[in-house]
Amino acid sequence: MDFDFNDELRNRISDNISAVRESIEEAVRESGREKGSVTLIGVTKVFPVEYAEAAAVSGLNDLGENRVQELVPKVERFSSLGIDAKWHLIGTLQKNKVKYIIGKTHLIHSVNSIDLALEISKRSQSNNVTSSILLQANVSGEESKHGFAPHELKPAIDKIMDLPNLEICGLMTMAPIETYEGQAREVFAKTRIIYEELKDYTGLESWNVLSMGMSQDYKSAIYEGATHIRIGTAIFGDRSQYKPL
Repeated sequence: MDFDFNDELRNRISDNISAVRESIEEAVRESGREKGSVTLIGVTKVFPVEYAEAAAVSGLNDLGENRVQELVPKVERFSSLGIDAKWHLIGTLQKNKVKYIIGKTHLIHSVNSIDLALEISKRSQSNNVTSSILLQANVSGEESKHGFAPHELKPAIDKIMDLPNLEICGLMTMAPIETYEGQAREVFAKTRIIYEELKDYTGLESWNVLSMGMSQDYKSAIYEGATHIRIGTAIFGDRSQYKPL
């Protein structure tokens, strides 16, 4: 196979993945959770495709992108190389971009409105696929963050559960940049409570994903029950040298 990465890049990313996995399992043990209960998603936002390739051949098969225009060419590149990966769209998704990703994602983390869910459902139905989604919960209440406020989630779920070709798998949230120690963990703890309440409310077997935690706060997220964490910098390094597409 004609991979784009070199040995130095692969070794560095492989070492970083191993270090993050060790840190994850340490947090899992400390919180009394079951080994292997946390899925690591490597976020390749703005990084060239060779970074994603190096991660995949190093055993990291869950990869995340923030932008449709970056996800699609990476998915196509992986397909041409015969590399299996589960692609997660974790960034804000605009309705007019939905058509480009249907059938290409393992999980869409950032469904932040009923209108967006409707569009995903419509496009999924016309392509004869089922799309797995998470509802983005804005638990911190920050105006700069998208998502449903906690009190909006049940009414949204009532409407979205009836849409064809959609599978609701749980919640995603983002913590604020901390203004005091422990602020992120407080948000994660609140989200976990909401997640558990909604699991009982929906009764959905598919409701088993709580996506929260990034490079700076993933251990706090694990302590509070995250099933999926989204890690970029700790695996791939400083992204400031790259510009988004």
